[in-house]
Amino acid sequence: MRAAVLTGPGQIQIQAVALPEPGPGQVRLRLEGCGVCASNLTPWAGPEWMQYPTEPGALGHEAWGFVDAVGEGVEGLSVGDRVAALSYQSYAEYDLAAADAVIPLPDALAGRPFPGEPLGCAMNIFRRSEIEAGQTVAIIGIGFLGAILTKLASDAGARVIAISRRPFSLDLARRMGAAETIPMEDHHAIIDRVKELTGGAFCDRVIEAVGKQWPLDLAGELTRERGKLIVAGYHQDGPRQVNMWLWNWRGIDVINAHERDSRVYVQGMREAMDMIASGRLDPSTLYTHTYPLDRLGEALDATRDRPDGFLKALVTY
Repeated sequence: MRAAVLTGPGQIQIQAVALPEPGPGQVRLRLEGCGVCASNLTPWAGPEWMQYPTEPGALGHEAWGFVDAVGEGVEGLSVGDRVAALSYQSYAEYDLAAADAVIPLPDALAGRPFPGEPLGCAMNIFRRSEIEAGQTVAIIGIGFLGAILTKLASDAGARVIAISRRPFSLDLARRMGAAETIPMEDHHAIIDRVKELTGGAFCDRVIEAVGKQWPLDLAGELTRERGKLIVAGYHQDGPRQVNMWLWNWRGIDVINAHERDSRVYVQGMREAMDMIASGRLDPSTLYTHTYPLDRLGEALDATRDRPDGFLKALVTY
């Protein structure tokens, strides 16, 4: 099979490697595609701790495709089933996954991409945010994740204030149901505007979906007393400082909405699958850029640089 190998910072080779063989409790997947995650960008940049070359297919973890082979003891999955999976070497034409980390996709999703991990991530963040009708919810950063959360929150009856850097993203937020949009330009102007929109109370929930210091600072300022600040951004490029005086004074709850339990991930994937199959959620317009495997480097660069109109890249095989 063909698989991508990171050979150094910003360097990829497509290599021919042996097909992996499923062990007990595993299935092999013939992949249709894999989403590109912002968490790939730190290894792509080449931090000191990164070791090269990577394993074939490494970093890809948003895969979907067909069951190609079944290991010993696997029940409920058959060769030919179209599935999404939580797997970890999916920048390749084939990958292995634990059978309990695989979900069959219904006929309603036939021919449609389904990067299960980020879709499940959005559902899990929404659940942990405990958003209800009548609440005011600020979402900082309207990319793929922020756009889905805007839709979920607004459909739940919350009043969503979307804050983002790009005019394109603010337009998208309005289409997803945001009641108010604010350009992410001036820190104090944003605080003043949200204070005005909320009568000085600020927001019941604030979801930070960027993964940088400034949006995290801003999120604390926009959270009301006894509100919840939900950290959905990927903060793995270094330590952060927080305004503990403010957080403590307001008595806010801070929720890191990242999951590490594969069972929770898979449950979120199932919930996303049900919503999309029923038509309650349509992420198709959020997959804005598609690349073949041999252009994975371009997909990673676009994910980093976010050209106009970019939200989510898919690599297809």
